[in-house]
Amino acid sequence: MKRTLTAILAVVLALFAANMLGVAVAEAPTVTALRTISVQGVAKLPIGQFDNAAEATAVYREAAGNAVADGQSKASFLAGKVGASVATVQSVVEDGGYINCTSSGESEYAEYEGEEPDFGSAPQTNVGATVPTNAAAAPAAPTSATSHRAKLQHKRRKRPTAKKTAAGSCKLTAQVSLIYALG
Repeated sequence: MKRTLTAILAVVLALFAANMLGVAVAEAPTVTALRTISVQGVAKLPIGQFDNAAEATAVYREAAGNAVADGQSKASFLAGKVGASVATVQSVVEDGGYINCTSSGESEYAEYEGEEPDFGSAPQTNVGATVPTNAAAAPAAPTSATSHRAKLQHKRRKRPTAKKTAAGSCKLTAQVSLIYALG
């Protein structure tokens, strides 16, 4: 009986000690989450209509550097508006870019004819023409001799061809996403 009583007392003391330790851990200071600010920097630079890959990549890299500076400026501005300061950069993501050309009239789109720079992870657009992949999409062939003759009787007219518009200017746009810690 004395042993049982001693064992019960030991268990009660162990539970009490464990409970106190749990309270101490719960009352310990907790780590607060790092406050951050996310921005997107954008920069535009002129690029030659017929630039080679090296020239286009040099323009893109300069624009990407300017986009980082734009992002830093935006982050500082926004942090100041919420009473904080910008600390170290936590993340930089290359969002790629694109080239937009306009004709000399500045209202018509003109196609960039140079080589593409290394845009990184930029979404690529499909500029080429689509080709039907099944026979159902192809035009139907004439089914009788009369329909074939009717086609031959139409006088073919020569359609005027549009001349390619010379580009007035091309601009390369680069984008980066930045995350800064707030101080």
